[in-house]
Amino acid sequence: MKIIGKVDSLWRYPVKSMRGEELKQAFVGFAGVYGDRLFAFKDAAAPSGFPYLTAREKQNMLLYRPYFQNPDKAAKPPNLTEAEEITPGITPIFGDSAELALNVETPSGEVLAVDDPTLINKLLTGLKDKHALTLLRSDRAFTDCRPVSLLSLQTTRQLSEEVETILDKRSFRANIYMDLEAVEGFGEHEFVGKTLQIGSKVVLSVLERDPRCKMITLDPDTAEANPKVLRIVARDHNGMAGIYSAVLVEGSIKPGDEIKLF
Repeated sequence: MKIIGKVDSLWRYPVKSMRGEELKQAFVGFAGVYGDRLFAFKDAAAPSGFPYLTAREKQNMLLYRPYFQNPDKAAKPPNLTEAEEITPGITPIFGDSAELALNVETPSGEVLAVDDPTLINKLLTGLKDKHALTLLRSDRAFTDCRPVSLLSLQTTRQLSEEVETILDKRSFRANIYMDLEAVEGFGEHEFVGKTLQIGSKVVLSVLERDPRCKMITLDPDTAEANPKVLRIVARDHNGMAGIYSAVLVEGSIKPGDEIKLF
């Protein structure tokens, strides 16, 4: 086991395809980062295998800012301390709907509860009639693939050089941004099939590289697209940037925690 870097920052996305929030600490459970992608909007016009409305169809969805009404209660499972005191460690429970109640600030500054029908009407604005939205909520995160995604700062910097534009790391919507000791980008791709320990407890099994789509072309502050980003990733990196992992050991992590490779 060797130290390969540290955690740069931690992020979760309470509503799939809406703006993320940076965390000072995150509980990483078997279902992923606590509070991550608990909500999504099912779209009748979307394919049955991926039935969600995302910023691929409505780019300014990225400009909607979700936030928990009770941020302290949404930071970790309510019985985490008690569960961790039981050997070898009990899987904690998720908070109830009141503890994880969510508001969404629209691009115009209006604040709505996530289940307010007005929010659906706003999301439908500009979409064709075939779209019909339903709010979904789940204790299991509505992730595209594996529960936890990781990306290195080195990969973002290399892509910035290749695209000839300074890219915002947030465009890649990772849960964990890593500052690796390696100088070159895309070093995290070498972790596939291996195990990472983050901090004193969390253990992740790295399962695959992250296949990328239009989402990485969208500026997180303006939602404007730069198609060149995806073209470069597709042409020079087989369409991949970052890694997906599954959680083997639950626990809490924070920025600055060491990352160790098994």
